[in-house]
Amino acid sequence: MSLFAQCQQPASVQKEEKNLPSKTLLNISYGKDSLQNMDVYLPANRSADSTKALILIHGGGWNGGSKMEFAAYIDSFRKRMPDYAIFNLSYRLVNGGNLFPTQEIDIRTAVDFIVAKSKEYHIDQDQLVLLGASAGGHLALLQAYKYNLPRIKAVIDFFGPTDLVAMYEHPWHPLVPYALKMVTGGATPVGEPNIYKESSPVNFVHTASAPTLIFHGGSDNVVDVSQSKTLQQALERAGVPQQLVIYPKERHGWQGATLSNSFDRIEAFLKQYVP
Repeated sequence: MSLFAQCQQPASVQKEEKNLPSKTLLNISYGKDSLQNMDVYLPANRSADSTKALILIHGGGWNGGSKMEFAAYIDSFRKRMPDYAIFNLSYRLVNGGNLFPTQEIDIRTAVDFIVAKSKEYHIDQDQLVLLGASAGGHLALLQAYKYNLPRIKAVIDFFGPTDLVAMYEHPWHPLVPYALKMVTGGATPVGEPNIYKESSPVNFVHTASAPTLIFHGGSDNVVDVSQSKTLQQALERAGVPQQLVIYPKERHGWQGATLSNSFDRIEAFLKQYVP
């Protein structure tokens, strides 16, 4: 009878785990710095066998911004993708003296933290999706293409820089090279080419790269649309599933009907590539 009782206990625990309520965890630290934190939104009835994760990475030119950039859209994501857990990240900024590749390292650390917590959070560590805007798009692409583990299922890029050498050598604004030197500690592509190469997502596209959805404003004066077109071409050459959506009249970000259209496209893209 004792053996029978022991055999029954795991089943009851498993049943309880399949009926977990939704849960929100704010300001969870994934590192020692105060900026290395995330908000975690776990859906009801989640399971380590099937619950996907959407990881959000804010923009701000690598020297500003925070996870609050995406806070207003959490409810929209949860309504559209109720079976996803959502992780909204902050990371160390350049203006705190943290030069490249600090930001890249933080995103990798955060993703590794999420994977390590996957059983505790009851999410599937093999079903990770990255979404970033501007500098966050750049960091999402780096994580998706540059690192084999954990493998990213899909990446969504809102007007992120993709080729830092091209940005420096063919700037669309005279301040672009100065901004790049600021985040690299004064480096140039000629003097220190490695930091530019290693920080350019386009250099890490390969045949097994994650399916990629790219959004860009045709009138963007912060990150030129050529950056997204260059990425699309690299993805096409590698045979990676991709979509580039250009809104001709939009600049560096948008709202209203255009944003709703973007969310519709995200929803459809994820249903196709992360079923």
